[in-house]
Amino acid sequence: MKAVGGISTEFVPEEVKKLVIDKPFAPPELPIDDWEILDIVEQNPAIAKVIISSSKGEFDVKVVAEAVMASRNTLYKVPPGEPIYVLSWVLKVSWKPRR
Repeated sequence: MKAVGGISTEFVPEEVKKLVIDKPFAPPELPIDDWEILDIVEQNPAIAKVIISSSKGEFDVKVVAEAVMASRNTLYKVPPGEPIYVLSWVLKVSWKPRR
């Protein structure tokens, strides 16, 4: 099983955008230095449920993606004029035979 996901910002305060207004755009690969760890104050884990058919029958599969670390880099900006944000998450996968 492989899960793919991404993140986007809903709102970035103007004072944070001002931190990167004169900074260069982010390089293709993430920079190594100057990451600031952010607190995860609240979250609603992403949940996906699917039915999988295999040679052993059908299964109900559930994947929960829960954020475990958030960080930002203010040495660069992305096209919307915001810092680079990165979120690390853990995938919790469960399955059971379909009845």
